[in-house]
Amino acid sequence: MTAAHIFDREWIAARIPHSGAMCLLDGVVAWDAQHIRCAATSHLRADNPLRSKGRLASVCGIEYAAQAMATHGALVGDESKRPRVGMLTSVRGVQTHVDRLDTLDGPLDIEAERLGGDENTVLYRFTVHCAGRLLLNGRAAVILDAAQAAGFVAQ
Repeated sequence: MTAAHIFDREWIAARIPHSGAMCLLDGVVAWDAQHIRCAATSHLRADNPLRSKGRLASVCGIEYAAQAMATHGALVGDESKRPRVGMLTSVRGVQTHVDRLDTLDGPLDIEAERLGGDENTVLYRFTVHCAGRLLLNGRAAVILDAAQAAGFVAQ
């Protein structure tokens, strides 16, 4: 049974830098100030933009987790301001427990927990499950507004 979505794919796509087929999440299932849980079925789509040679490697779960982190940032951020753009700067301790995501039958359950951070960086722990089975886990560091910090101006 799939849990109801608090925020749907359209809401997410309007608040993260990924749109169209590259917005991989179907919705937010639960969240609070430190955690987010999202669901996704895009791993089953033949037109998933992360597929290579018709396959979706398990490490692509990192992108699912990164989008959950970005969604969490939008949820905990100031609604009156444009969401801050984050750049994944490192992933550590990543463990994959399956070879591929596209061979799974059910929806992905993506969870991210904010471990710490400051005004410019955030550290998350993440997991990706399917039907209770752990597929991928690790930690990720995100730098916020990286282009501005480096002196680039968005056009």
